[in-house]
Amino acid sequence: MKAVVITTPGGPEVLQLQEVEDPQFGDDDVLIRVAATALNRIDTLQRKGSYPPHRFLGLECSGNVCALLSGGGYAEKVAVSAGQVLPVPPGVSLKDAASFPEVVCTLWSTVFMRSRLSAGETFLIHGGSSGIGTCGIQLAKSKGAKVFVTAGSAEKLAACKDLGADVCINYKTEDFVARVKEETQGKGVDVVLDNMGGPYFQRNLDSLNVDGRLFIIGFMGGTVSEVNLAGLLARRLTVQAAGLHSRSTENKALIVNEVEKNVWPAIMAGKVKPVVYKYLPLSEAAEGHRLMESSNHVGKILLVP
Repeated sequence: MKAVVITTPGGPEVLQLQEVEDPQFGDDDVLIRVAATALNRIDTLQRKGSYPPHRFLGLECSGNVCALLSGGGYAEKVAVSAGQVLPVPPGVSLKDAASFPEVVCTLWSTVFMRSRLSAGETFLIHGGSSGIGTCGIQLAKSKGAKVFVTAGSAEKLAACKDLGADVCINYKTEDFVARVKEETQGKGVDVVLDNMGGPYFQRNLDSLNVDGRLFIIGFMGGTVSEVNLAGLLARRLTVQAAGLHSRSTENKALIVNEVEKNVWPAIMAGKVKPVVYKYLPLSEAAEGHRLMESSNHVGKILLVP
């Protein structure tokens, strides 16, 4: 089969489509002929050597089914544990189904299973135009939450608004803490999903309501922060952080099962739709990485073998 290989850690140009051996698979695995795979930010970090990748990049795919992967999606075939497989939702194309597994499993496991976002609550998601953001807006709205987003351009904020975001904040020209306080009569939001890390830590805490929950899923801005802890105690705040990639097969299967029960119905009802910015052939994975690192896209970037 053909697969995209990291020839050496480095820039996008190190990604090369090569002939490789077919994946090995066990009794509990499903072998999928890949119709599409989707890019995720961690792929670019693995390409640079910041994280050890699986045999190949790619954390989600679609074929006759769609699946949450531990890696291997940038290929014509991939093997995955049966517990990480989901049916392609009716009404969603086979290619577009690849845009869902990683983002919905991330969102459901963090915002809903752990941070318990519920109807009538307020939710702030940073990077509203990203793959996580565009799906998160729709999913939170489908569950009855009021959604706040940050993004860095008028075009991106307009896209977020079209997806249902209630309050759209340009982080380059506005102080998101002040805007959140203004829109919530000084209270703050109930849940924040953050991918920036250090630089936003204090400001995220300052944006939270009493009993508020902050969940950190990335460190795009860095890992170090100085923080005033007084607000944590005074407002009974909860801070959590987790990734999806490093979880055990059993834990991923649990999340996938919850997603099928709780998110798939919203997708099937048309309340959560795929947001795909671009389809590229597998041979142009490097171009996909350049596009992702430029942050000029809205939604997901898909690779098609």
